[in-house]
Amino acid sequence: MFPAACCKTGWKLGTFISGEAVKIQLFLFLPHLAGCRTAPSDLVFILDGSWSVADTNFEIVKRWLVNITTSFNIGQKFTQVGVIQYSDNPHLHIPLGSHSSSEELIRAMESIEYMGGNTRTGEAIQFTSERVFDMSERGPNGVAKIAIVLTDGKSQDDVAVAAEAARKKGIILFAIGVGQETEEAELRAIANKPPSTYVFYVEDYVAITKIREVIRQKLCEETVCPSRITVETRDEKGFDMLLHLDFAKKAKKTQGSFYGTKAYQVTPRVDLSESTRMLFPDGLPPSYVFVATLKYKGSVVMEMWDLWRVQTQEEKPQMAVTLNGINRTVMFTTTSFAPSGTQTVIFSKAPARKLFDEMWHQLRLLVTEQDVTLYVDDMEIETLPLQPPDGIFINGKTQVGKYVSKETTVPFEIQKLRIYCDPEQNNRETACEIPGVVSVMRHRSLRAENTNPAALWVNLVASAVISDLVSSLTWLTNML
Repeated sequence: MFPAACCKTGWKLGTFISGEAVKIQLFLFLPHLAGCRTAPSDLVFILDGSWSVADTNFEIVKRWLVNITTSFNIGQKFTQVGVIQYSDNPHLHIPLGSHSSSEELIRAMESIEYMGGNTRTGEAIQFTSERVFDMSERGPNGVAKIAIVLTDGKSQDDVAVAAEAARKKGIILFAIGVGQETEEAELRAIANKPPSTYVFYVEDYVAITKIREVIRQKLCEETVCPSRITVETRDEKGFDMLLHLDFAKKAKKTQGSFYGTKAYQVTPRVDLSESTRMLFPDGLPPSYVFVATLKYKGSVVMEMWDLWRVQTQEEKPQMAVTLNGINRTVMFTTTSFAPSGTQTVIFSKAPARKLFDEMWHQLRLLVTEQDVTLYVDDMEIETLPLQPPDGIFINGKTQVGKYVSKETTVPFEIQKLRIYCDPEQNNRETACEIPGVVSVMRHRSLRAENTNPAALWVNLVASAVISDLVSSLTWLTNML
């Protein structure tokens, strides 16, 4: 007899018939812990092995490869790694899928010998596209296909045509330039757009270690954040939870923070829940930006509720943004490697209390592996330390607007609810949808531009008129 707890931990009893014999086998199905480490991808490093690199620097590059790849589980269901070294011709040292463990992969990387020769980067990219990715057992549309080109000089052949052909196949290209001999235009021609995301520079090979964590984050973004959010002229990797949780069908449309802006009115009869596997099938990156523009009033101001939470199958919170109206604080919960599996920090500084004044506000959290910073209406409130986070179990639910430890929905209004996978979006995101924030931001800018009080006054009035005009045009567009 198996204990009842087996059902909760994933034990399943299977009976298999082979000929006349009946075999009873017991299998342990562990809940899937999702995150960057477990997200599947095909990752190929294209390494410059020309004479300008030199043997000593090539050894540094090999150690860098090891440090990058140890961040991921290696195997057919996880990350498959390939390594190409090129000079006059490309040479495939490690084919995709040739190693099923990190230990095997590390030994193979350490055994790569420096070649020397000329610099034919374009041919190496073409070789990678046609002879490496095309031969992957996971097929053309199975997983994210990423190539990192590392070079310290100008190519002696054309890179643009080969790179464009690779991108048309869905291959994501990063370009890392080392030293002063690299050409910015060439690196931009190799890499995906925008260059701010896919092009990197370091002064020498020793400095390559400085971008290790950035590259690891970028690789993670490509694997766990397939969806895009349109933000002004950019498409940001991330999750628009108003869209993914189907607010348009579940909640009533209402006017937002400005006349003509759209928001949703959530009532206790609305259930904003979805399978985490559907929302975040590969988990979340270690660093991200959480943004919510919301308003709530009445008795809710004095309550304790989760604006957003990710639960296990047993309804244990793994991640949460909690508004505590009892003491007017903001709580952030995330995963950890501690026995409890979670960690919680509390933002208690006075400026955070404005979130409870029944007006529209933007709450923003910049989450990294080391700390989390709270912003309210573009004002930086407080930074609190975090322990490194673990992945998340995706066999539970993700919910929005629930009282703590309850399934009851909180009545509130919400205009924006997003997770941006790129932490740099924190520097681009503004709270311009909050009344008064635009005026303050514009006022600071104009004060820097104008020392004449009369000119400053004219500009501020003009700014206010333009702001009202934009708001009216937005409303008219929505009506049409």
